[in-house]
Amino acid sequence: MHRNPYFRQNETAGLSNTVFVITLIWLYARSRTPKCDSGRTGLKTMRKILFLLLTPFLMYGQGYTSYFTGNQTDKIASPGGGICLMGGATEDDNAMRWFLERAGGGDVLVLRASGADGYNEYMYTAMGVSLNSVETIVCSSAAASNSPYVLQKIRQAEAIWFAGGDQWKYISYWQNTAIDSLINRAVQERNIVLGGTSAGMAIMGGYRFSARNGTVTSSSALANPYDIKVTVDSQVFLDNRFLRDVITDTHFDNPDRRGRLMVFLARIFNDYGAEARAIACDEYTAVCVDTSGTARVFGGAPLYDDNAWFIQVNCEIQVPAPENCSPGQPLTWNLNGKALNTYRIRGDAPGTGTFQLNDWKSGTGGSWFDWYVNQGVPATAPGGAPECIVFTEEAGDTGRFSIFPNPAGDYLTIRQHDGEGKEMRVSFTDLHGRLISRLSLTGGEAQVDTGFLEAGIYILGITAGNRSVHTKIIKHR
Repeated sequence: MHRNPYFRQNETAGLSNTVFVITLIWLYARSRTPKCDSGRTGLKTMRKILFLLLTPFLMYGQGYTSYFTGNQTDKIASPGGGICLMGGATEDDNAMRWFLERAGGGDVLVLRASGADGYNEYMYTAMGVSLNSVETIVCSSAAASNSPYVLQKIRQAEAIWFAGGDQWKYISYWQNTAIDSLINRAVQERNIVLGGTSAGMAIMGGYRFSARNGTVTSSSALANPYDIKVTVDSQVFLDNRFLRDVITDTHFDNPDRRGRLMVFLARIFNDYGAEARAIACDEYTAVCVDTSGTARVFGGAPLYDDNAWFIQVNCEIQVPAPENCSPGQPLTWNLNGKALNTYRIRGDAPGTGTFQLNDWKSGTGGSWFDWYVNQGVPATAPGGAPECIVFTEEAGDTGRFSIFPNPAGDYLTIRQHDGEGKEMRVSFTDLHGRLISRLSLTGGEAQVDTGFLEAGIYILGITAGNRSVHTKIIKHR
């Protein structure tokens, strides 16, 4: 159902048509230009016309095309930070206003790998939010990642929006380049706001379905979790604090999406030893996360059934591993029907439903469900909020310690990164907060005996000086 007059997801950049039109304009301009024997005026006119016509192609050859709306002079503003995740189809206007208002009246940059300038008028004029400018840069190749112009625009932006399209293009063009480095620095140092829809949402998590080998259906993924099209990327890309252990999925009102997302979570557990979480959005639905970690869900309820889903591995189960996640065999992740805890919120215009990404259990306006898979067949049942300890690193502590290997065998190595070698007080507790062991370590790097731990998941606490961190570790069988 068509609910928004601004439809940008599938814009195409008809290059062949553009070439044809430019050729016609060129022939017309040539016929109207004075001959060379009339003096230098004719030659200068021809050069100007040639420059104007070729400028888009010169930019295309550099790997990008730019479309600009607004004030050409950069404005120094104070952005409000945050993340806006949209599930696809057309945008939710209320969520988009949330995103644009957090630009602080500054400059908005739209990054995409296909399409044209459909966002410019929509953002700059139609939403009623005062902005200095909106610029869309369409990247046609990875060459744009080294463009001084593109990099300067990232440095000047108060808000960056990732359009829909093909997430593999975004990953292959921008991952491990100056583009993602500058975006992450802008988030950390200038508090810019990020947002994206469809493929633009799919790239926002710490884990991503990369679509490197094309998309995958739930039936194929559930039948074989190691299908060649089940490609889950774990490399650092867009480093959002509240999404570091999250994978996202979109167009989630499509019933074919749920099973494959469960497969993605199972693969992350198997391949990376991590209890990842997931945020999924129906079409026309958005999750907007402020800098405190509060997620608001926008949509068209009660007129439309627009939902957002917050999914996590059941932290109450000591060993929540899938019973069978093997190549060529159907996924079984049952655990007595409680493998995954899911909180569903129906989005409305004011964004009244909320979920806390600080603890992943406090929510308003939603309902809890248990999700599980048996022999490749997904199922759901009414559930409740998990009763688990909060696993978060204190703000500013990220990167101060390295803990490896994780999953651990009979030992675990802890390394301090500040080089001071302060005494480390280390503790192991179970998922219910019961203390199992406590010890003190000296030196910048120390090895801890974990052979006494039974297989399962534990909370490792580390205190060194005035810094403290709590994180999860997995002990192998």
